[in-house]
Amino acid sequence: MNQDPNAPRFRVRPPANWLNDPNGPFRWRDRYHLFYQHNPDAPVHTNVHWGHASSADLAHWEHHPIALTPTPGGPDETGCWSGCVVDDDGVPTAVYTGVDRHHTGLGAICLARAVVPEDETLTDWKPLPKPVVTGPPADLDVVMFRDPFVFRHGGRRWALVGAGHADGTPSVLLYDCDDLADWRFAGVLLDGNDPVAADVLGDKAVGWECPQLYATASGDWVLVLSLWDGDPCATGYLTGRLQPYGDSELRFEARTGGRLDHGRDFYAPAVLQEPDRALMWGWSWEARTQNEVDRTGWAGVLTAPRVVDVHPDGALRVVPAPELQLLRAAEPFVTAPGHQVPLPRSYDLTVTAHGRTTVSLLRSVSGARLTVRLDPDEGTVTLDRGDWPRARPDEAAPIVVRAPGRQLRVLVDGSLFELFVDDRATVTERVYLRPDDVPELVVTGDADAVTGWELVPPTHG
Repeated sequence: MNQDPNAPRFRVRPPANWLNDPNGPFRWRDRYHLFYQHNPDAPVHTNVHWGHASSADLAHWEHHPIALTPTPGGPDETGCWSGCVVDDDGVPTAVYTGVDRHHTGLGAICLARAVVPEDETLTDWKPLPKPVVTGPPADLDVVMFRDPFVFRHGGRRWALVGAGHADGTPSVLLYDCDDLADWRFAGVLLDGNDPVAADVLGDKAVGWECPQLYATASGDWVLVLSLWDGDPCATGYLTGRLQPYGDSELRFEARTGGRLDHGRDFYAPAVLQEPDRALMWGWSWEARTQNEVDRTGWAGVLTAPRVVDVHPDGALRVVPAPELQLLRAAEPFVTAPGHQVPLPRSYDLTVTAHGRTTVSLLRSVSGARLTVRLDPDEGTVTLDRGDWPRARPDEAAPIVVRAPGRQLRVLVDGSLFELFVDDRATVTERVYLRPDDVPELVVTGDADAVTGWELVPPTHG
């Protein structure tokens, strides 16, 4: 791995060069496989392949050879873009966006099948020579079409595709793909004209990327959307029901929703539906200049896995995967509120408070502090990182989240900061330490408990 002190050591990222969207999280023979957009040649967003890592426990990850490579002259010759992996009658199958050199901004839906049972590690993939869907339905005036996601409902297999229309309306398209080789367009699952979606997601997005869907024990479904306004701008979710529409279609009836992550460095999450839970990973991009990225030779990291569900009121429920506790050192480095406790480079910290409490995590040479302020009575949590600049200085304003905020969990791995407020809100930000910065913990106010563990060096799973 790169020796950059800001490089995460415990989250999934390639040893060097570019990473963006997580793709195709998949459980195969008692092992988790996670793929991701990857340029193996440079830390820039082009020449997209599928990188690959796997883990037995969600904590310790092993890197594998590149899984999908663009095929010269094929439907994916200019990039193997986002998608998912499904079990197709015992054969792991990647369903992904392919783009050829004649494309006009619209992707095709391509398949690649793992060579099994010889390949237990899913490192050998064979792409099909022709796409199963060459583009969007001609009568929809779609100008953005990408990111297939396959799910099951009513005993059949269906797929979502992210879309944007010429009039600026985002949507999610639905396909019946019970036979993965034979896809049938089944209508628009939901679009930006839906009143609930318009209210909670706003009208800024002109396309919805990377649609994901997971079921909850209550019977609700959660639709996860990455909001595109010409660039990635935010992530959102909608809670609702899948309802029959006509004889052979479905529609999503949204009940409520909101921001999926309140930070500025989280996008394109991917979901793995397990029998008893759903797991989510997101892409955290770099918030520093391209010159700094070029100097260090890497860009992008995947977040820690999160267990996602929904509260009875329809709000998202999200917590770190419990397996992450495997990374904790044997003994905590702090067990009570105190002053000026040195912080390791990577750690897992929990603070519980009954009243207004300020948690300081960094001190600059000027004496400024990076703080998280919990105010349970006011119902807010505020991240103030104003003295730690981003590539765009205007993006360093404090982040205020409406949440009860009685418990804060902070996962820090190098420059990746992930904040979990109770189980109702998350904030993902990138913070780059400078040589004179001092990582230290200071907790003031009405804290009841403080416990922190250093993350121990990873070993191959």
